[in-house]
Amino acid sequence: MNAPQRHVGEHLRDWRTRRRMSQMDLALEAEISTRHLSFLETGRAQPSREMVLHLSDQLEIPLRERNVILVAAGYAPVFPERNLDAPELASARRAVDLILKAHEPYPALVVDLRWNLVAANAAALPLLDGVDPELMSPPLNVIRASLHPRGLAPRIANLGEWHSHILERLRRQADLTADPGLLSLIDEIKTYPKPPAPDRRPEDYGNVAIPFQLMMGDTLLSMIGTTTVFGTPVDITLSELTLETFFPADAQTAEALRLAHEARQAAAAA
Repeated sequence: MNAPQRHVGEHLRDWRTRRRMSQMDLALEAEISTRHLSFLETGRAQPSREMVLHLSDQLEIPLRERNVILVAAGYAPVFPERNLDAPELASARRAVDLILKAHEPYPALVVDLRWNLVAANAAALPLLDGVDPELMSPPLNVIRASLHPRGLAPRIANLGEWHSHILERLRRQADLTADPGLLSLIDEIKTYPKPPAPDRRPEDYGNVAIPFQLMMGDTLLSMIGTTTVFGTPVDITLSELTLETFFPADAQTAEALRLAHEARQAAAAA
């Protein structure tokens, strides 16, 4: 049997609690009375479509979940979900491809909310050499391919540090989005062999970055990553995309990535 649909007020209350806001906090942010908010959360009052969207803005609820709340309130979903290759997202796809290409010779990739690979530039894919083919089958999950013992894990020089960093990032992301797929991914990672404890001091990189250190043959690549998201998406797909770009953390890595890029260009021209 299907579980009974939750009332819109339950959804709003849960997200308010998740954001660690009191009724007064949210009422002040939304410029409504605490009494009205209380009535909405308990089901004594029915919110308008505009009020649902307004409160969702204040609570920074993901677009996917805003659709769920709208349906619970008796309204149609307003945020579409389309493939990145859909004609309606052609301009966004061009922007993604432009950034990926412009970032070469350094690695860059695009992932969805659950870290499944959406796109990557020519510098990123060689980093996955040696990963078990089973882990490479679509949808390729970047976290799984990185931390699985049959993935990149044996070649990550600072595995303990990187494992802790990724796990903490996933926990924060799951807390913000309440996505069950992320929670499942966290549980899966916990079943992997426990890596050695981190031995690097955070101040080595000014307390602002954790390096990704990967052995490529006899060369140690040390890279620092940055994250880019679409600022004001109106499509679920775009709202859940993350562009992960990596920069060399030292001269040796910069040179190795440059030489690999030139070798690919020469091979393509041959």
